[in-house]
Order: sequence, then structure tokens, then C-alpha cells
Amino acid sequence: MENKTVTLDQAIQRGDTTLTEIQLRKPKAGEMRGLNMTDVVQMDVNALTKLLPRITTPMLTEAEIGNMDPADLMQLGSEVSAFLVPKRMAYLIA
Repeated sequence: MENKTVTLDQAIQRGDTTLTEIQLRKPKAGEMRGLNMTDVVQMDVNALTKLLPRITTPMLTEAEIGNMDPADLMQLGSEVSAFLVPKRMAYLIA
């Protein structure tokens, strides 16, 4: 299974814990339930807000995603989009 670690430009404060890195894992079809795959690939904020809590460690909340620095959301969205490209087409995003 594929995993990616994203280092945040703007840390997320969660109580006494400061999150500086988020680990993403490649979503399975069931975790995409209720989402339009095109919206996810296009990094639609609403789609990412629903999907990211399902595939992040530590698990991000929708509120944390809503307060996230846009550059960090872009980083996470880019990695999620890369997960969804078939291997034979990976050269398109390399």
C-alpha cells in the first residue's frame, strides 16, 4: 500500500500536540464512497474535506482541514490526486 508523508508549511495545533507532518495512505474504493472522483482529482475543497479524515494519520478533522493553510491543503490534494492516476499514466504527473 502506498503512503506519502507531507510536511506542513503551517503546523496544526491540537491541544498540547503540534502536528508538522501528515501521513496519507492511498484510498480504497470504499473510502471514496459519496465522493465524485473527478472532484477529488481536481482537488475540490469539499471533496478533500470529506476524504482526508478517512486517509490521514493522525486523522485530521473537518474543522482542522477548514482552518488549514491553503498551501498545505494543496500539498495534500496533490498527493491524493497522484494516488488516483493509473500506473501506466504516471508519466503524466512525474
